[in-house]
Amino acid sequence: MEISGKTLEDIDWSRENENIRLVEAVLFVAGRFLSMADLITYSGLNSLVILEVLKKLKEKYNKEDSAIELVERDKVWKMDVKAEYSNIVNKLATGSVEFTKAEQQTLGIIAYKQPIKQSVIIKIRGNKAYDHVHKFLQLGLIKSKKDGHTNILGLTDEFYDYFNISGTGDSPLKETPFSDDLE
Repeated sequence: MEISGKTLEDIDWSRENENIRLVEAVLFVAGRFLSMADLITYSGLNSLVILEVLKKLKEKYNKEDSAIELVERDKVWKMDVKAEYSNIVNKLATGSVEFTKAEQQTLGIIAYKQPIKQSVIIKIRGNKAYDHVHKFLQLGLIKSKKDGHTNILGLTDEFYDYFNISGTGDSPLKETPFSDDLE
């Protein structure tokens, strides 16, 4: 049996589409930013193929005017819902509003005033803010550094990822002056 040029094109096209579906599935299931090493590990594809697939996925979501987007930040990629749909998705995913109004207000103060002493947050928001801070720390949205009898609080990169906003430039939030080694 002789393989024609058309058959080879069909095979290549089929393989390319399978690679796109594979990387798309990996990004969908991960639900977080993945490095090139992660994508290689999970898909079994090489980096050149993955880069081409990522380019095609980005084009696909832009062209289809999709509610989904491929987000790239510092050579890591994540499939996400476009910002205008994030509120409804959060409600559907959790069955309710993700954070109570009080938690939102506490997190808003931390985001706006960072770095801020935890004792100041407690004075402003009351003792329930201890629970809020604990929840935000567990979710990795904020970081804390011991400072005397209190802690200094600031935002983490996960905060910006979680709310799909940039930590610099186009965001009204200030970049945290904390060093990356904060626990």
